[in-house]
Amino acid sequence: MSEATQEPTTAVASIKEPRRGRALAISAVSLLILISVALLLPVPFVKLAPGPTYNVVGEVDGTEVIQITGTQTYPTTGSLDMTTVMESGGPRGGLTFVDAMASWFNSADAVVPRDLIYPDDVSGEDVQTRQAMLFNTSESYAIAAALNYLKLPIKTEVVVTAVYPQTPAAGILEPKDQIVTVNGAEVTEPKNISEAVQSSPVGTAFAFAIDRDGEVKNVSVTSADNPDKPGTPYIGIGVGMYYAAEFDINFTLQDIGGPSAGTMFSLGIIDKLTPRDLAKDRHIAGTGTMSPDGNVGAIGGIRQKLAGARGAGAELFLIPAVHCKEAEGFIPDGLTVTPITTLTDAMTAVEAWTSGGTVSPCPVSAVGS
Repeated sequence: MSEATQEPTTAVASIKEPRRGRALAISAVSLLILISVALLLPVPFVKLAPGPTYNVVGEVDGTEVIQITGTQTYPTTGSLDMTTVMESGGPRGGLTFVDAMASWFNSADAVVPRDLIYPDDVSGEDVQTRQAMLFNTSESYAIAAALNYLKLPIKTEVVVTAVYPQTPAAGILEPKDQIVTVNGAEVTEPKNISEAVQSSPVGTAFAFAIDRDGEVKNVSVTSADNPDKPGTPYIGIGVGMYYAAEFDINFTLQDIGGPSAGTMFSLGIIDKLTPRDLAKDRHIAGTGTMSPDGNVGAIGGIRQKLAGARGAGAELFLIPAVHCKEAEGFIPDGLTVTPITTLTDAMTAVEAWTSGGTVSPCPVSAVGS
């Protein structure tokens, strides 16, 4: 009897074990799927990595980066590279947990909270429009600084610096449009536009005479209620002073934002307008904002720009002096880094280095802790 009663028990056990094993296997697979999905979900961070470099005295896709016409120009050799930072995780696409973690192990990358770059109350489109405006302004300031350095005359114009999406001016006005008149009145400074719009009720039509690429056009923009400041009329543009030469200087790079190319643009303009041939077949890179009077300012992403410059083959890097401490420990092998505070500093450093002389490194007292 005991043997008879034991057999069913053994048989039942042999049936239950495979079921339990299958359940555990299914649970494990489900867990792995959930983990995999979680790793691929976007995280609220932005990755900053070395971006492409552009030789400002060279060409991109067969087109000169800086085009100068209407005056004598001179041939250039070598490279004067502006440097950029590649961004992942902004409005153009999410950053996954895997991507973010991988960046922690790459000293050339940085991962920062998304809201530091794209605040919740500002749209990604608005941030990109502002970045484009800063880039256009850097071109203007670079022209002024270069012309001042060469002691050449400078003209000033009131121009559209930005057109914000989904606003009354979108599709009508464009960045770099020179505003000649508004409702028949001559425009001589940016505040002429803001005063005209703000002193008229919402729904007022404004007639603009603009100069776009040498062609005068007449357009009309009707103001609307500003959604960020209810009760305030707006047309959705940024306006600023643009510095120009008595001949044509144009920049052809597209889809790049921010103000940090100013220093290299100024050097490129000077190189093309003088017979000195700054780079002399050498590979030089740099960064820094540029003011109209020739002062170099701070930028973002210095570590990424150092890595990007060396990766492109640069041997000398011009760094805003305020970033010396931040760069300590992140200077790639084979890259000489020299601090600058003015356009004159930059010119002096480049000419000394290409003639076989030495350049000053970041001061020891400014680095480390």
